[in-house]
Amino acid sequence: MIKSFKEVMEIARQRGPKTISVACAQDLDVLLAVNNAKKEGIADAILVGDAAKISEIAAENNIDITQFQIIDIKDLSEASLKAVELVSTGKAHMVMKGLVDTSIILKAVLNAEVGLRTGNALSHVAVFDVAGYDRLFLVTDAAMNIAPDLKTKKQIIENAVQVAQALDIEEPKVAVVCAKEKADPKMPATMDAQELENMNKNGEIKGCMVGGPFALDNAISLEAAKHKGINHPVAGYADILLAPDIEGGNILYKSMVFFANAKNAGIIVGAKAPVVLTSRADSDEAKLYSIALGVLSAAKFY
Repeated sequence: MIKSFKEVMEIARQRGPKTISVACAQDLDVLLAVNNAKKEGIADAILVGDAAKISEIAAENNIDITQFQIIDIKDLSEASLKAVELVSTGKAHMVMKGLVDTSIILKAVLNAEVGLRTGNALSHVAVFDVAGYDRLFLVTDAAMNIAPDLKTKKQIIENAVQVAQALDIEEPKVAVVCAKEKADPKMPATMDAQELENMNKNGEIKGCMVGGPFALDNAISLEAAKHKGINHPVAGYADILLAPDIEGGNILYKSMVFFANAKNAGIIVGAKAPVVLTSRADSDEAKLYSIALGVLSAAKFY
């Protein structure tokens, strides 16, 4: 089990390097991230986008882009499609969003001809390294699925389990997080939680252990679970926290970053290859860790 981002970087060096195809690479933050990934020995990159702007940004910031292949395509949609095509044809292992709207890059990912669609839901998986916590933990879905139904939540769990297994967590414990620990028909998320646990017990969700509903405290704190009389193998030991909806996931994600100063990474999964999609608010460190997470996922499953 990989327990810290220090270990993530060490293992990514061993299992890499992998090649990133960057869509619309004329972005300083992204160029810095791929340059750092190259320096760390975890990834190479193909830069797709406006070559003149890429060169200008690199020159102004002392980034050596001669080490990367550059494909000059100025149109954002065309550049995104080309970046995805490089992955679908095996010339790169993952795609990374540059200076382009998320909707455009995801449209390319789902393109019927050269895209990376699998028929399953795409979902965002965030990984956190929190000071004083004895392991990494995953939060999903904080960015993609607004109000997932039961079927989608099942797929979100399956996507997150893949990422956990890429982190060498062989049978991750999944806590379906709600506002209370008992199923209540007035609170649909708790009913979904109960059903997801049953689906896991019946073999419909494999490769993990699912428990719920849990409040956040008894999902991650054994002491809190014992205090409330909760005796479940997931209680206090959760590796994956499944949020009830995008609001809950997003608030949890950002509270970890801005209140707890947690180190973080995130990728989109559910396609045929990882999609590294970072926010402008993410630190350079978070972008590098996200690439490393993509490297581990690509090495394990793609």
